[in-house]
Amino acid sequence: MGGITDAGAYLTGERAERRLAAVLATDIAGYSRLMGRDEEGTLANLKSLRKMLVDPAIAAHRGRIVKTTGDGMLVEFASVVDAVDCAVKMQRGMAAQNTGVSRDLRIEFRIGIHVGDIIIDDSDIFGDGVNIAARLEGIAETGGICISRQVYDQIEGKLPLTCRPLGPQKLKNISKPVDAYAIDLDGQPAGPVDPENMNLKVDYCRASDGVRLAYATVGNGPPLVKTANWMNHVEFDWESPDLHHLYTALARDFTLLRYDARGNGLSDWDVADVSLDAWVNDIETVVDAAGLDRFPLFGMSQGCATSVAFAVRHPERVTHLVLYGGFARGAYRRANNELELQQAKALATLIRTGWGGDSPVFRQLFSSLFMPGGTPEQLQRFAERQRRTTSAECAYRYFETTRNLDVSELLAKVNVPTLVMHKRDDLVQPFEAGRELAAGIPGARFVALPGKNHMPLAQDPETERMLEEIRLFLKGR
Repeated sequence: MGGITDAGAYLTGERAERRLAAVLATDIAGYSRLMGRDEEGTLANLKSLRKMLVDPAIAAHRGRIVKTTGDGMLVEFASVVDAVDCAVKMQRGMAAQNTGVSRDLRIEFRIGIHVGDIIIDDSDIFGDGVNIAARLEGIAETGGICISRQVYDQIEGKLPLTCRPLGPQKLKNISKPVDAYAIDLDGQPAGPVDPENMNLKVDYCRASDGVRLAYATVGNGPPLVKTANWMNHVEFDWESPDLHHLYTALARDFTLLRYDARGNGLSDWDVADVSLDAWVNDIETVVDAAGLDRFPLFGMSQGCATSVAFAVRHPERVTHLVLYGGFARGAYRRANNELELQQAKALATLIRTGWGGDSPVFRQLFSSLFMPGGTPEQLQRFAERQRRTTSAECAYRYFETTRNLDVSELLAKVNVPTLVMHKRDDLVQPFEAGRELAAGIPGARFVALPGKNHMPLAQDPETERMLEEIRLFLKGR
């Protein structure tokens, strides 16, 4: 939050006035993006929101606006209950204001609240009460409220609210971990229960090198971003019986954002750059276009390596990592000898020559790797998926790049909660690759799943276990 300092040294006078107070810190998620897109319109909308919603709510709850910055505000309350009730009224009011507004155009607040000792200097305030509130705002979800344990203890039983424990949080420049809670708001209800009522929305954006990227959102809840991987097609995958169950299950609890990697699906196929750096930049392009500020990342297969790289490059934007069926080192990097390397490269040659064709040998080879337990109908759809998602040349280039990936040196730099899941008999990415991935990430939780299908098919019992692990991991954040 710009303009709110951690220091308490800018005091005038010899004796400092202290008091206990509830401090509310708020900022606008994606403010720089909004200003870059429409500076005058954003300022006019913000001025209107303050006049009609924010300032009246603060006044009604006997709060004092200490300072404002371009994108934020610091407010002092004598009552913790008043501070939290004011924040809830603000966020629910903002949710109502944003109804029907495109996500990338919404003005959305993040709010942090702490109660503690503050130091008063003229009309300004300093101290831990301010610092912790500002840091809690920084970890709050877009449109959400994050409170400290001290605040939770004061409001429990006094306000009709449900709070999710986030556990001890290590906050920047705060010496000890702070127990934090997220307030569940009516403004972010769970997604529709009936999958038939879910409407997929497809949009497009352009990467810095001009490549057009397709992305799709569905569901109604806190965001969950799935990083792209090989053979993605946002529309075809949504309609496919082999993946629809996975995405609808996630969309019941989250606003699920998926996108097609460059060279795949509805994104541009004729691209110059296919590399890890380009893929990481593409994540940034898509989430910016979708108006997302902080979010968990869900990576599958080689999407896990991309997720790790993005989380290390942008730790301020990633709340959690969920990694399924992935690896830190691609097959070429994992090869222990020349024979293993040549075996891995033989598959690349087959892709270049047989991709999308009608050869039953090629189709059987690939289907036996990705879904050895699939039905004949599923194997046939898999062949169709090859033709629909990319060309032979794009598939080959993508495959070669992923097999040369190595993010092993980045693993120790991941500093967000991480869940790693891998099937014991996965034929595409070996079980040991998943264990290596989890072992390298500090504090990562590793879940070994039974089964051999690389794709989480509907008929596989372990698919429901996988989804339940994701729900528990993310809902407890």
